[in-house]
Amino acid sequence: MQGVFFRASTKECADSLGLTGWVRNLPDGRVEAVFEGEEANVRQVLDLCSASRAAIKVDSKLVKMSDATGEFEDFAVRHQ
Repeated sequence: MQGVFFRASTKECADSLGLTGWVRNLPDGRVEAVFEGEEANVRQVLDLCSASRAAIKVDSKLVKMSDATGEFEDFAVRHQ
């Protein structure tokens, strides 16, 4: 479920770890993100995104790992 500042917080975490990709809200209340970078940093951002914070609550997450494509220049917040 979408929380206050979740996308901005996700971008902040991704940027701090040098990751590229994007994050966006889905119409059904879920949040979808693509992270690209060193595997250890991707795993770290997944932990940071679900860490307990006052404005963020993650009920569950589905993670799919694949090879990097190099298609992203930075990490962006997408609006649909």
